[in-house]
Amino acid sequence: MIASYSPQQPKDLVVEVAETTPEQVRTAFETARAAQPGWGNGPAAARATALAAAADAVAGAADELADLVVREVGKPLGEARGEVARSVAILRYYAQQVFDPVGAVHEPSAQGLLFTRRRALGVAGLITPWNFPLAIPLWKAAPALAFGNTVVLKPAPEATACALRLAELIGPFLPEGALSVVPGDAETGQAVVENADVVSFTGSTAAGRAVARAATERGVPVQAEMGGQNPAVVLPDADLKSAAAQIAAAAMGFAGQKCTATKRVIVVGDPAPFREALVAAVEAMKCGDPADAETTVGPVISEEARNRITSVAKDAVAAGGRVLTGGADAERDGWFVGPTVVEGVPDRHTLACDEVFGPICLLQTAADLDEAVTLANAVPHGLAAALYTSDLASSLEAAARLEAGLVKVNAPTSGVDFYLPFGGEKASSLGAREQGKAAQEFYTSTHTITIAP
Repeated sequence: MIASYSPQQPKDLVVEVAETTPEQVRTAFETARAAQPGWGNGPAAARATALAAAADAVAGAADELADLVVREVGKPLGEARGEVARSVAILRYYAQQVFDPVGAVHEPSAQGLLFTRRRALGVAGLITPWNFPLAIPLWKAAPALAFGNTVVLKPAPEATACALRLAELIGPFLPEGALSVVPGDAETGQAVVENADVVSFTGSTAAGRAVARAATERGVPVQAEMGGQNPAVVLPDADLKSAAAQIAAAAMGFAGQKCTATKRVIVVGDPAPFREALVAAVEAMKCGDPADAETTVGPVISEEARNRITSVAKDAVAAGGRVLTGGADAERDGWFVGPTVVEGVPDRHTLACDEVFGPICLLQTAADLDEAVTLANAVPHGLAAALYTSDLASSLEAAARLEAGLVKVNAPTSGVDFYLPFGGEKASSLGAREQGKAAQEFYTSTHTITIAP
């Protein structure tokens, strides 16, 4: 069985369903494959109408969905409402992208007609995480559907209720079997990869590499987004108060459980003024019940996650580091961790090298921009990076040198624009970018057609 509990009320069972067996996954794909020709070969306007109607349905259930996101994954209410709004916008965006060109006419080498066109790949297998239980499934499913594919979605067990409710809202506007949810864990996910015509994954690095290997061996397109160890570089000429507020929110908002969350803060020059500003900004954030509209830091997803974060903080102290603020919050029933800032750990410490998925970040120092960029790049991941400065030359230099798929200047590492390509460098991503115009390229293949007289 798959059981999902509320992280702020660990005894609150949100949903319990049977785990989908590999045979049931195969059946879901067979049904989706039978539905795909009618859906994909039909008029683009029909797909646009269906996605627009799905957007209206999600918008109509906005309050219910936000409450469910709060309850199931502990996302603070303000962010949960924002995720629902983004989900609606994603559906409406791809409802219009349906009408984008699907090919081009070329001059033939002889008389006749030579053109290209894009065709749907078939059935998309989607494996999604719990931290964005509505937006990530939709930024994968909406383009897949828009360009004529059908979809089988395997959500993270911790986000099962959100995925099932989303399918209930969207399903009535699609052909039977065009979108199905297969609750489960690793075995179910493996079966999805074994049956899909195209695979999109978001999750841990280890799981993403396994998915990419399995899909590649089958010869099907695959994209895998696997998180980050994201730096924010602060130069002496930055607006320190503004930078501290943005970085605190990027590092600790939703308890730091975003792949784009800031994990390392690299201060160029004397760190003292910024250290003080950052600690003050972090301590001003409200940690508590995510259903409270004033809360910005809710619980982490599980007891295991909480124990790992607090263990890393203790190990940092043992390694010579110093906790500037934060730590475990033992006064609450749920899986809460106080927003934590650490400094002074060795370069090879977990906080300096690996993604710790929680409300904890490391403060580091550098003598100049060159050293800061070198330090920022000295990790296996390369998803997002930020630079805070008032100097244009420094902005352009850093943007050219930072090894990250998303580089932001005077803006937080967290946050993704769904109409732009998304993905990282190095260990953060494998395969094609997702979202925006890149989605059409991923979920379709190009066919070259020659018609002679």
